[in-house]
Amino acid sequence: MKQFRTVLTLIAFLAVGWTFRQKTEKPGKAQLGVAQPTQRPNIVYIVADDLSPTLGCYGDSVALTPTIDRLARQGILFEAAFCTAPSCSPSRASMLTGRHPHQLAEGTNLWGTLPGRYPNVVNLLEGAGYRVGLTGKGWGPGDHTVGGYTRNPAGPSFKSFAEFMSNSSTGPPQPFFFWLGPRDPHRPYETSLKQTIGLRPQYLKVPAHLPDTPEVRDDLLDYYAEVARVEQAVASVVETLEKSGRQQNTIIIVTGDNGMPFPRAKANLYDAGSRIPLIIYDGKSAGGQRIATPVSLVDLAPTLLEWAGLPKAESMAGQSLVRFMTGKKPADQAVFIERERHAQVRAGNLGYPARAIRTTRFLYIQNLKPDRWPAGDPREVMAVGAYGDIDNGPAKRYLIEHRDQHRSLTDGAMAKRPAEELYDLQKDPNQQTNVADTPIYQRTKGQLKQQLQAWRQRTADPRLTEAGEVIDTYPYYGNKAAREPK
Repeated sequence: MKQFRTVLTLIAFLAVGWTFRQKTEKPGKAQLGVAQPTQRPNIVYIVADDLSPTLGCYGDSVALTPTIDRLARQGILFEAAFCTAPSCSPSRASMLTGRHPHQLAEGTNLWGTLPGRYPNVVNLLEGAGYRVGLTGKGWGPGDHTVGGYTRNPAGPSFKSFAEFMSNSSTGPPQPFFFWLGPRDPHRPYETSLKQTIGLRPQYLKVPAHLPDTPEVRDDLLDYYAEVARVEQAVASVVETLEKSGRQQNTIIIVTGDNGMPFPRAKANLYDAGSRIPLIIYDGKSAGGQRIATPVSLVDLAPTLLEWAGLPKAESMAGQSLVRFMTGKKPADQAVFIERERHAQVRAGNLGYPARAIRTTRFLYIQNLKPDRWPAGDPREVMAVGAYGDIDNGPAKRYLIEHRDQHRSLTDGAMAKRPAEELYDLQKDPNQQTNVADTPIYQRTKGQLKQQLQAWRQRTADPRLTEAGEVIDTYPYYGNKAAREPK
């Protein structure tokens, strides 16, 4: 019966997407209308949990994402968008504050807190007259009350976007900001789901950092089944906007907080962990734009403020993405990615500090504590199990059980790493061969190292001095034992 209901639900959402297309799609024009100059736009901000760019609009033939694909086709698709940290809490904190994780004190860690002293774009919009709301996962996981918040930093909770819209005032329309946080495709997976939604396994391409085995393929299909539920959530937003009559002045953003929960992906600075989808449907830009320049989610908070006609907060390091939406070819730029503690998986509650610069052609990584295990200690410490920065699942289990058969892939996901890594994405797009010590790349490495150092100094990275060791002492609020005094 549960599977039958799932099939009916998917059919209903696909029908909604088809109806939306028939009503709105016109060649060469963005849909959802163009806002009047005196109107501030409504904003629906959709952040999926652990979503890589595994969508039809990014060329993935397995994904069933017609509504998302249509928004991309009629709006703007960023081909090289990156989170600031491949870990939920710090990534979401950057989206809200426009600051890099290392600029957020305890906000730099998973299962930490978000200090309320940093301006938050949701609060700024609310203070300027926006009605704000949240459904699903906002900022987190962590304890926001420690940081001084009395509600989730992403806004007050509602059961659904439809409930939020039905509770709108009867007076003149008030602009709104709504954060929708689907918990898909985060693990654990409902393994029967993939049998009910018509996935196309014949098109599945196993990522180069994973072994191509039946077990891994089955695990990936479970992931894609949950991606289809993200599509359902987006289709529901479109339907609700149509019914409300507010779609003509509403911007829709679709993105993720970090990459897919598989070995050498989530919690890693490689593209599999840091590259995420970013689609902006603003109803004004020429449809069908695809931006190849690397961009960062740290830029979304200033973007929202510019849309609302508000100045960027002085504390924000990000820059508005509106400059990319004029149709002009943007200049190339680098983005910066980092990580500290993900799960509590190393003795002493230690993290794995690393910093990276990603350009169009290169990825350069500094592992600041190369003596530590990047995926967590080989034995269980507090949570998740051995190599606990990798979410438990069939792909992880297979690698551990067959490590001798797939030594290079297992080591790539779990073994200790050198202090420096450099990947030439033109020759090695899957980032399998570290060329940091190759003579012909020394000049390039030096330039990237200099750029990374300048960014760290400009943003006051605490890890530049011994004072940065305080990051490893920040509490982990993920379990009761960790919160009690020793």
